[in-house]
Amino acid sequence: MIKIAIQKSGRLYEDSLRLLKDCGLSIEDGLDTLKAEVRNFNAEILFLRNSDIPQYLEDGVADVAILGENVLIEKGVNIEIVERLGFSKCRLSVAMPKGNEYDGPQSLEGLKIATSYPKTLQGFLDENGVTASIHLISGSVEIAPNIGLAHAICDLVSSGSTLFKNGLEEKQIILKSEAVLAVNKKSLVQFGDIINELSFRINAVLKARKNKYILFNVPNEKIAEASKILPVLKSPTVLPLIEEGWSSMHSVISDDDFWDVIARLKAIGAEGILVVPIEKMVV
Repeated sequence: MIKIAIQKSGRLYEDSLRLLKDCGLSIEDGLDTLKAEVRNFNAEILFLRNSDIPQYLEDGVADVAILGENVLIEKGVNIEIVERLGFSKCRLSVAMPKGNEYDGPQSLEGLKIATSYPKTLQGFLDENGVTASIHLISGSVEIAPNIGLAHAICDLVSSGSTLFKNGLEEKQIILKSEAVLAVNKKSLVQFGDIINELSFRINAVLKARKNKYILFNVPNEKIAEASKILPVLKSPTVLPLIEEGWSSMHSVISDDDFWDVIARLKAIGAEGILVVPIEKMVV
């Protein structure tokens, strides 16, 4: 049995639990417990603080974990990233009060910077030859400049709304992060088959989320042209309609190409376009 660690609360908890359930794992929500057994998969879920997960993973208490890449970088643990999961995207950035000039990392020389990510910030400063004072804060970093505790902050940014509310401007992106699936290297050897099965299921779910199934009707003389427009896996499915001279075409398109493909199909006379979400996608 493998032990899968996820954050015990917050947005990463919700997204992680949803991903595992979409992979077919039957799990009880962990808001009032530290662990839960998966009834239909050889695994157990550990609900932990996000900042504690890397150490538990490195020590072998957990075999697999879903957590923010930024936490792995900050903790500097020797574990392997298996998959980038595409959710909980954010960036670790330097922010300063509005109106403060910023001409690159050298503008931080001699300043006090408040952060919950001292190792990552120090690495950035060292890389750029900057000497600054780092003030470690475990939460509410954004208030530090307003109370005179620091000249700038280094914190996670998603939408930027928190910075705006506190009169701060994002000046420098240090790193970009997202949720990742990480494993203990020894566990990968010991439980390789189970971990590979979990990774396979996650891949099928993530591919499905990035693509849509499309159905539309098109004049037969436009089938070849429509086929060139569709970014299909192999070739589109073509089915004749009762109405003479028309066929129905079925294919898969990615979210990135969606609106461009729809516009081009309409331009050649496609009608009755239907777009359907895909639950799983195995290729």
